[in-house]
Amino acid sequence: MNETARTDKWLWAARIFKTRSIAADACKNGRVSINGVNVKPSRPLKAGEVVSVKKPPITYSFRVLKCIEQRVGAKLLPEIYENVTDPKQYELLEMSRISGFVDRARGTGRPTKKERRAIDHFVDPALFGFDDDDDMFDYDDDIE
Repeated sequence: MNETARTDKWLWAARIFKTRSIAADACKNGRVSINGVNVKPSRPLKAGEVVSVKKPPITYSFRVLKCIEQRVGAKLLPEIYENVTDPKQYELLEMSRISGFVDRARGTGRPTKKERRAIDHFVDPALFGFDDDDDMFDYDDDIE
């Protein structure tokens, strides 16, 4: 067993990224940090270090248990790293999944009637402290 491993190879071997080139691009673009410092793909990784990976909308954190450069089966992953991601990050992920229909992806077209009603229900004026009887914009006050 190696004492060190390249960061991009470890990220690929630990199944955090699908391909090694995607892992290397993430390192080059500053989405991977080790112990709080952004790293290059070739930086040696040692056991015990904490690797943080930004995959919007959250940042995953992993403690390295074993340095490997060959991809392993999914059942062996608990021997390779320990997930130390903050639980608040998972809450953020769940919130983005729930409210994901408000920010529609470009090119998905107009919302259906059902989706429109869901959006209107989600962005209900009662959420912002207005009742149905209150007028959000009282234009009579501006005229006088």
